[in-house]
Amino acid sequence: MTPDTSPSTSAGTSPGGEVVVRPVGPGPDDVEACRRVYAHYVETTAVSLETEVPDHAEMARRVAAAHVWLVALVGDDVVGYAYGAPHRPRAGYRFTAEVSVYVDPAHHGRGLGRALYAPLLERLRGQGLHLALAGVTLPNPASVRLHEAHGFDRVATFPEVGRKLGRWHDTGWWALRLNDRP
Repeated sequence: MTPDTSPSTSAGTSPGGEVVVRPVGPGPDDVEACRRVYAHYVETTAVSLETEVPDHAEMARRVAAAHVWLVALVGDDVVGYAYGAPHRPRAGYRFTAEVSVYVDPAHHGRGLGRALYAPLLERLRGQGLHLALAGVTLPNPASVRLHEAHGFDRVATFPEVGRKLGRWHDTGWWALRLNDRP
């Protein structure tokens, strides 16, 4: 499966202007902007259970490995991103994507997660993927609402699977069937 590079779509408005959703660009600016958005979650929350912000090279590697990686822009600024990446490297998992979305906290509550997920899921369907999985550190009611609004069903909870910020965290897993067959 090859990364998606189809053209951008308009996704409504946010304070500061119209939101445009498009595939991540090939240059370093988009990658660094995504890294900046993600850094907040790594450094200050348990939303991501990573404890070190990935460097630019690692973030670029993740972007390149994804089936689809979209960014949301307000004006010229990347204010969020969503991606669908291979779930696991074993061949039997090749039709399953793990999906995630991150939005700059200054733009929370403005529908950017939904604006990113709708085209992400459609592009994953278009690539013939069968299942989208999303892991959510709990509690995270906004993320749960986002996934369930897009038709994901909760399929598992792993109790105390991660440790960050001095405590144990559960993760919930949500699944969405994208296509009946490859």
